[in-house]
Amino acid sequence: MNYEQPIIVGLDIGTTKIAAIAGRKNEFGKLEILGFGRANSNGVKHGQVLNIDETIKAIAAALENCYASNPNLEISEVYVGIAGHHIKSLQTRGDIVRQTTEEEISQREIDQLIADQYKTYIPAGDQIIDVIPQEFTVDNFQNIPNPIGYGGVKVGANFHIITGDKNAIRNINRAVEKSGLHTKDLVLQPLASAAAVMGQEDIEAGVAIVDIGGGTTDLAVFYEGILKHTAVIPFGGENITNDIKTGLGVLKTQAEQMKVQFGSALANEAKANAFITIPGMRGLPPKEISVKNLANIIQARMSEIMDFVTYHLKQVGMDSRMLNGGIVLTGGGSQLKHLIQLTEYVTGLNARIGYPNEHLKSGHIDELTKPVYATCIGLILKGYDDYERNRKQFDQRYKAVEIPNDLRKAIEEDSANEQEDKVEEVVSTGKRKAGLNVNGFWNKFKDNLIDLFKEEEDHKL
Repeated sequence: MNYEQPIIVGLDIGTTKIAAIAGRKNEFGKLEILGFGRANSNGVKHGQVLNIDETIKAIAAALENCYASNPNLEISEVYVGIAGHHIKSLQTRGDIVRQTTEEEISQREIDQLIADQYKTYIPAGDQIIDVIPQEFTVDNFQNIPNPIGYGGVKVGANFHIITGDKNAIRNINRAVEKSGLHTKDLVLQPLASAAAVMGQEDIEAGVAIVDIGGGTTDLAVFYEGILKHTAVIPFGGENITNDIKTGLGVLKTQAEQMKVQFGSALANEAKANAFITIPGMRGLPPKEISVKNLANIIQARMSEIMDFVTYHLKQVGMDSRMLNGGIVLTGGGSQLKHLIQLTEYVTGLNARIGYPNEHLKSGHIDELTKPVYATCIGLILKGYDDYERNRKQFDQRYKAVEIPNDLRKAIEEDSANEQEDKVEEVVSTGKRKAGLNVNGFWNKFKDNLIDLFKEEEDHKL
């Protein structure tokens, strides 16, 4: 384990759950998870913190579980994800004329160019969350991914600026600070999820990340290594649950359970003669619900979400010819059955599920590699990006913290299972030998015949 690296904590404040994950990079550049905790979220609606007190309680519960998984952790600073339908994005252009043209372009000049974009005019009540450079230009040379080391008089770039509502941002910061933590940085959730589930080849091929959360669906579009578009669609898994609750006349907890256990995003794939029996309330008879009807409700809402995704892709001119990497589905909602088929049908693009194990060290429990934790793991990776590029100051007092056993995959059990399998195979083959193995005899006879014909063919040749 490489102890000469800081421990970075990601805090995902979602509509249905709050997750806190602490991680550190090892000597191979892979992320090792040192602590993990989650709790149900009550004070958040559609990705926005509305009830600060309830959110503080949920953050405290998630932190408590994180400390329970590893008592050696000390958490004071966190990277926090932000989403919600108040998030907007705009494109700008910025240029600077260099003072000292004799020297090569330095990181300081690029930082100055980015800092200037924070002065861009935005509507009152909004605040700039992030400024992301796209492609740079040096004098007459265009489409330069990184201009450091170039020589020239004028440096410019196109920028993708992400803004959010000031009150929404203030509520997140207040909830985090009242939980005894400091917000190191606010990161747009689709960008965090993209960092967790994508490799460099995905970004170059062109890909759309669709993170289906509880309250919102977040979209990030990449092409030729550049972030082209971000959007937050104000529908998510909770909308599907509410649709089931209203459409089938059941409780919200029952609707959620049915969605997870029996739900399908394609009604054609659901069995027409299958029914779910729900106990009646206060002496009422049990209710029978058709699995087909359940799938119809889910498909209607998921099709609407995917129509929004298609609309945003058309807005930025990204069609099937541009996005060779297709659509990567992640987040808790991506675990719905047959969602890949529905996505491909509605959008006309290839689709796959994005698991956050692209940059994760192998050997962690399966729970951590679920798409639902993509944002949280991406927040840690964003923190390491800041650390490696010296964008922020980090505590230099590194602490020796080991991966807790609760977060390790039981390798001993796996190997024991393999041995059991081998024993069963030996026993079963032994039984076949003991009995009259007619099949074995005919197989042997057939093999000899094939060999005989082969020899004859060889002679003819």
